[in-house]
Amino acid sequence: MKADKAEAKRLLRQRLRQQREARYTEHNLLHLLDLPELAKASVIASYSSYGFEPDTEALNQELIVRGKTLLLPRINGETLEFVQWDGKIENFSYNKKIAEPIGTAWGESDAIDLILVPALAIDPDGYRLGQGGGYYDRALANLPAWRHGVVYNYERMEHDLPRESWDIPVNSW
Repeated sequence: MKADKAEAKRLLRQRLRQQREARYTEHNLLHLLDLPELAKASVIASYSSYGFEPDTEALNQELIVRGKTLLLPRINGETLEFVQWDGKIENFSYNKKIAEPIGTAWGESDAIDLILVPALAIDPDGYRLGQGGGYYDRALANLPAWRHGVVYNYERMEHDLPRESWDIPVNSW
């Protein structure tokens, strides 16, 4: 049963990545600035988009312009930690072609008001299909922040995605 779920997730990830690559276009996330949860948030954990993910660059820069404390993730072993980012590209290092912020890990997870969570797909209950490493599920389990999933419109599924007991749903998408 567990092997069947893992294989279903693997095949779904493969199909969604192919669709994403085929349909990639400029995707402006600035509409997220209209989210009430984002407007009232002081500390926001976002991410630096990779490959064919919805592009977060303009949104991240605008959050800084608006005076938000912007945190970006970096992988430390099996843990996803967040680092405050100042918007300067030179303050990135690259881990497997993924931009990660340079600096000291943010130690106040309770102070994070909102987290933008990347996904390949999100189902009607807010469960997401990520890249398969479990980094975000482990991080979300310890973050009381509002969780907003970031996907293209066509990645909002009408059916349930395969899920495990440790999967953490997002609050909005």
